[in-house]
Amino acid sequence: MAVSGIISAILVGLVLGVLARLVLPGKQNIPVWLTILVGIVAAFIGTAIARGIGYADTSGWDWLEFLTQLGVAALGVSLVAGTYPKSRKRLKL
Repeated sequence: MAVSGIISAILVGLVLGVLARLVLPGKQNIPVWLTILVGIVAAFIGTAIARGIGYADTSGWDWLEFLTQLGVAALGVSLVAGTYPKSRKRLKL
């Protein structure tokens, strides 16, 4: 993957993270930086899925690839929001 591909995946990942939070119902109690990180990872995983299935290389904007990435991002944000600690207080042992 070229440097331009990595930069575009990061930018798409930023958008994906924000859109994933908007698509999911309710409030996700995770920090913005974690949402962005999930979106970036989802961009790479969604592209890998699209390439594996064979619909990543189309002319123009790849809507199916983007929807795959958005689905992966929504799943990722949902999983992270479910496992992220509710409070930041540390337990004393």
